Amino acid sequence: MLIIKGATLVNEGVEAKRDVAIDGPFIRAVADNIPADGHQVMDARGLHLFPGVIDDQVHFREPGLTHKGDLYTEARAAVAGGITSYMEMPNTVPSAVTVDLLEQKYTRAAEVSLANYSFYMGTTNRNLRDLLEVDPTRICGVKIFMGSSTGDMLVDDPKALDDIFREVKTIITTHCESDPMVKSNAARARELYGDDIPVWMHPVIRDEEACYASSSFAIELAEKHGTRLHILHISTARETLLFRNDIPLAQKKITAEACIHHLWFTDADYHTHGTFIKWNPAVKSEADREAIRQAVRNGRIDVVATDHAPHTREEKAQPYAKCPSGGPLVQHSLQAMLDLVQQGVFPMSMVPLKMAHNVADMFSIDRRGYVREGYYADLVLVDMAKSHTVTSDSLFYKCGWSPFEGHTFGSSIHTTFVNGHAVYSDGRFDESNRGMRMLFNR
Repeated sequence: MLIIKGATLVNEGVEAKRDVAIDGPFIRAVADNIPADGHQVMDARGLHLFPGVIDDQVHFREPGLTHKGDLYTEARAAVAGGITSYMEMPNTVPSAVTVDLLEQKYTRAAEVSLANYSFYMGTTNRNLRDLLEVDPTRICGVKIFMGSSTGDMLVDDPKALDDIFREVKTIITTHCESDPMVKSNAARARELYGDDIPVWMHPVIRDEEACYASSSFAIELAEKHGTRLHILHISTARETLLFRNDIPLAQKKITAEACIHHLWFTDADYHTHGTFIKWNPAVKSEADREAIRQAVRNGRIDVVATDHAPHTREEKAQPYAKCPSGGPLVQHSLQAMLDLVQQGVFPMSMVPLKMAHNVADMFSIDRRGYVREGYYADLVLVDMAKSHTVTSDSLFYKCGWSPFEGHTFGSSIHTTFVNGHAVYSDGRFDESNRGMRMLFNR
């Protein structure tokens, strides 16, 4: 048994010194003082201890796009950033739109992933029968792209959408942007600029109206059918008002996610970061960023994630019209949130709430997301007094770059435990164990 002694535990709204005993993959005890009694002891005085981050939206690019990232490299970067569990998206090549293709991803993750994992089942206009075959206790949910996506995953048939929202009984997550509106805005931009559209036009092309029209339509369908809906990466102030904060999370049928880049960047940053902060939905105005931060604080937005979506540096350096959207974030999402805590944007208690507790509760994850006796020992120790400057040499992503390069975070990840195993500690990995498939109490 390993006893972590003297850390400041940040968990369930409390910030206090606690000892935590780990026995195999589980937490044996959490107490003010746990006697050593000959057990292995880790001196964690001066460190903060959090439940491991659960990221409910990542793109690790395997299969088919592995020149950008894969389940091994990106999960490795994730644990270096304090992420112990992730939920990966279906828009790979081929897309995970059948049970067989989905299970192939689980098989691969069991072989190589250092973090715990789950995978979304993807939707098309024609795969409702496949969606109804999945076991909701063994997958995180179903993903609908109500906006442009890779391959055959744009669901734009009204009847198909209505059928999916009516028939699917597990959680549905959505990417919400109105594709016709985006295409119309893009056509106007091409009339003005030809092939040389400037990157600052991205939030004009993928504007507030396109986001709001799609999000409000998804909510309309969910309310019509009583669907459990989770809308991903909210990017506008107007959208935040679609969600309730007057009832407990456990009573919500419709929830929302914010992503690190929408909490951090604004459209002013296109002038310095260019296409390297091109995401869908787009980073928008400072007013939008402030409204999203406020919605995280007041409970309209329930979780914070990354939408980690790596592309190579060469791909991202292309002109706007050719540059793919997305970027790598899992290695620094916890540090970014802790920087926002140090800036006074969020209280410390909001970090585990939005990055672990609420994710576990919303998705009904089995025994994860909290530092509790009997739960899996998914934990991260953070040194809040040790700064860390992001350089290309410090990155573990296969793509080899980060939008945070050059930034100095006020904290450093000290040790990450996955199922009781110290997989990452002070810059070194112990890859002798693999993560586990997450299960869901539904």
